[in-house]
Amino acid sequence: MSVKVLVTGATGYVGGRLLRRLLRRNDLDIEIRVLVRDAERARARGWPDRVEVVEGDLLDVESLRRALEHVDVAYYLVHSMYAGPDFAELDRRAARNFVMAGQRLRQLIYLGGILPDAGRDGPSSEHLESRAEVGRILREGLPTTEFRAGPIIGGGSASFEMVRYLTERLPVMVAPKWILNPVQPVGIRDALLYLQAALEREDSIGVVDIGTDPLSFKGMMTGYAEVRGLPRLILPVPVLAPRLAGRWVGFVTPIPNDLAIPLVEGVVRPVLGDTSRARELFPEIEPMSYRDAVALALKRTEEGEVFTRWSVSGDSNDPDVRLVDTEGVIREVRTRVVDAPVESVFRSFATIGGERGWLVWEWLWRLRGILDQIVGGPGLRRGRRDPEILYPGESLDFWRVEEYQPPSILRLRAEMKVPGKAWLQFEAIPEGEGTRLVQTAFFQPTGFFGWMYWYSSYPLHAFIFSDLVDALARDAREIAPTEVAA
Repeated sequence: MSVKVLVTGATGYVGGRLLRRLLRRNDLDIEIRVLVRDAERARARGWPDRVEVVEGDLLDVESLRRALEHVDVAYYLVHSMYAGPDFAELDRRAARNFVMAGQRLRQLIYLGGILPDAGRDGPSSEHLESRAEVGRILREGLPTTEFRAGPIIGGGSASFEMVRYLTERLPVMVAPKWILNPVQPVGIRDALLYLQAALEREDSIGVVDIGTDPLSFKGMMTGYAEVRGLPRLILPVPVLAPRLAGRWVGFVTPIPNDLAIPLVEGVVRPVLGDTSRARELFPEIEPMSYRDAVALALKRTEEGEVFTRWSVSGDSNDPDVRLVDTEGVIREVRTRVVDAPVESVFRSFATIGGERGWLVWEWLWRLRGILDQIVGGPGLRRGRRDPEILYPGESLDFWRVEEYQPPSILRLRAEMKVPGKAWLQFEAIPEGEGTRLVQTAFFQPTGFFGWMYWYSSYPLHAFIFSDLVDALARDAREIAPTEVAA
C-alpha cells in the first residue's frame, strides 16, 4: 500500500537533501508531495514528475489543509529565523496551524535542536528555545517524532561553513572561553538517515536526541584544521559577548549576522543530548565521527556535489559583476550580453593566450609570469600548442585546460604558484538573438594567507578582469561578420 508523504522545507538545506534521498528509495512505495510558496520556482529545480508540488504557506490554514489532504506522514523542516525579530511568534503560529490542519496524519517527523544546559551561566538561545517550543506544540497536537540535533556538519550547512571560514582565515584566534563548552554535532548524512528511518515506522516515538561523540566548539575548529593540515592557535579568553562574537563571525565569514548570532548563541552553554534512545531505536545507524563528517563535507564540496545550502551572496552595484564567497570558494563573476553568435563569442575566448596574448594589460600579465617563474612556476613561457584549437589536459601559458567544449565552455586551471587553487572559466550561452558571455574567476584559498592573497589582489582584478570581458565581447562582435560571410 502506497504511503503519501508531505515534505515541507523541500527547498531548504535539510529538506532538499531529504527529498533527493526519498526519490532514490525504490524499495519504498511512497508518493511525495512538497509544500512551497512559489510552485513555478520550485519546479525549476528539476524535480521529477513523481513529485507533486503544492503551493501554500504555513501561516495559511486553508492552504495547509489542501497540502495535507490524504497525507499519511509529513516532514516539518521549516523555521522563520530569517523573518526578523518576531520569528518566534511566526514559528508558533505556523506550528499551531499545522496541528489544526494535520489531524489525520499518522505521523509527523520534525527536526529540532538539542537544548542548551539550563543550569549553566550564559544567555539563552532564543532560536533553540523557539525550536523546542515548536516541537512541544507539534507533539501535544499530533503523533510526532522529534529528532533533536546539535550543529549539522555537511557541505553548505551554516554550522560547517562557520567553522570552515573561521579556521581557514584566522591562523591565530582569540576567542571567548565558552568555545570550550561541549557540543554534540551530527553529520548531515546521519541526520538524513534518522529522518528516513522514522518514515518506515508505524508509530511516532516522541523526542530522540541524535549526534556523534561530544567535543568542544574549539575541538570542532581544531579538528577541521587537522583534517585540512592547517596549524592553528586558539586562545580562549573570558570576554566577548555572544552578540558581539556573532557580529565578528558575520564580518570574517560570508554568513550574515541574522544567522551568525543565533549560531553563536547556540554554543554559549553546553549543548549535549542523550543519544542512548537513538541507539536503542535505530541500532542500524552508526553515526560517523566529527572528523569523518568534516572529511566527507570537504570531499563533496571539492567534487561539486553540494546540492543544498544556506544561501547568501554579496553582489556589487553593477548587475554584470558579482562577488560570491561560498563553500570555501570565491567566485568573481562578470557577464556581458554580446550582439554576436555563440560561435563568435566562443572563438573570442578560446583563442586567448600564447602569441595572441591576453588582450588587455599585457605588461601586467607578463610581470605576473616573470614573478611566477622566479618562485618556481611555469610563467608564460609554455604558450599554447595551437592558435585556434585546445584539448583538455594541455598547457596554456601558466594554465592547464580542464574543460573545452565548443562552442560553449572553456575552463582553465591555474598552475602558477598561488596559496590555493584557482580557475578561470568562460561560457557562451545563447540569449535571444545574441549571446551571454560569462567569465568566472574561481579561487579556493588555503588558510589565512590564501584568503589575504585573493582579497589583496581584488583591486587589480577589478580592472584586469573587467577589461578582459569587455575586450572579449568587442572581439566577438568584430569577428562575427567575417564568420557569417564565410
